[in-house]
Amino acid sequence: MSAAVTVDAVSKRFRLYQERNQSLKATLMRRGRSRYEEHWALRDVSLEIPSGKTFGFIGENGSGKSTLLKCIAKILRPDAGHISVDGKVSALLELGAGFHPELSGRENVYLNGSILGLGRKELDRKFDEIVGFAGLERFIDAPVKNYSSGMYVRLGFSVAINVDPDVLLVDEVLAVGDEEFQRRCNEKFFQLKANGTTVVIVSHDLGSVRSLCDVVGWLEKGAMRKVGPADEVVDSYLDHVHMGREDEGGRGSRWGSGEARLERIELLDASGEPTTRVRTGDAVTFRLHYTTSQPIERPVFAMVLHTLEGVEVTRPNTRQLESAPEKIDGAGVVDLVVERLLILPGTYDASAAVTDYAALHTYDHRHRAVRFDVDPGNPHETDGGVVSLGGVWRIDP
Repeated sequence: MSAAVTVDAVSKRFRLYQERNQSLKATLMRRGRSRYEEHWALRDVSLEIPSGKTFGFIGENGSGKSTLLKCIAKILRPDAGHISVDGKVSALLELGAGFHPELSGRENVYLNGSILGLGRKELDRKFDEIVGFAGLERFIDAPVKNYSSGMYVRLGFSVAINVDPDVLLVDEVLAVGDEEFQRRCNEKFFQLKANGTTVVIVSHDLGSVRSLCDVVGWLEKGAMRKVGPADEVVDSYLDHVHMGREDEGGRGSRWGSGEARLERIELLDASGEPTTRVRTGDAVTFRLHYTTSQPIERPVFAMVLHTLEGVEVTRPNTRQLESAPEKIDGAGVVDLVVERLLILPGTYDASAAVTDYAALHTYDHRHRAVRFDVDPGNPHETDGGVVSLGGVWRIDP
């Protein structure tokens, strides 16, 4: 299979300035030189992106994903190595890139389309389709400086995909769209794949990477650590991330002001014993042990369950059922009692937090603090999915 994009031994460095010359005196004192250190965002990266495939880049913040995408788009020039792209490239890398804020949406469609290589006649023919996909018919003649961030990205994405590119580059910017827009984007991606377009995506949403991408590259500190089938590389990345978390005592990341702290988070079985393995349909209790350094008025306790891929399963909190305590002071426990755990077999992470009543101030947040396994139980559903509906099949012949 031919390569749509070939990256050959590419390296890219940036200067991180510690002190800039802010005055003529400082310039003369330092003989015109500012102090900086070199940061290598990419180091000797090589890979091939097959034609007609959807390729995803994953990795931690600062690993070089967006830098590599900008090098492929020729926005940045590598300091070493070479990148070749076969065909016309369309890129959506930054919110509103290529838009002029004083111009209307209509004028920006023509401006941005011409930058991407479309002629006036072709833009005339595609204009209604571009605006319709973005859902901005009512606002197309308003200045884009008055657009919301969601309107910006919808219009930018709509122009980018309607230039009929051979290679489409998309950064995490799509995450700002609303649910309906993201659904349409996913449908468009599958349509582009069916039409043989090569799509390159940078994303932290590992669930989307699994479902959209054929091949994934894992970048770590500017180096390509692994390239291969999406499921295989995502699993390796997750194992690495969670291995690091276990090395730190299994606590995951944590933040908050600290007036109230979640000292321990437990999963209890039906007999009240701590466990890390339950079955679908079991009665369980999630127990949060807290302490406070001062009285806290009307706190809200919350939990989030995630799959290993990052898919959010549920987000219960004490405010939802008007069960938030009026005040906590000292030490205590908060229980979330689940009579039937209708989560299907798999491995899950539990996060917990305590906030003020408006959820604007976080006292303590324990991210992915507890990991537990769910085995097949009752109902016995093992063919995929995350939750059971708990329904009963009735067949009338």
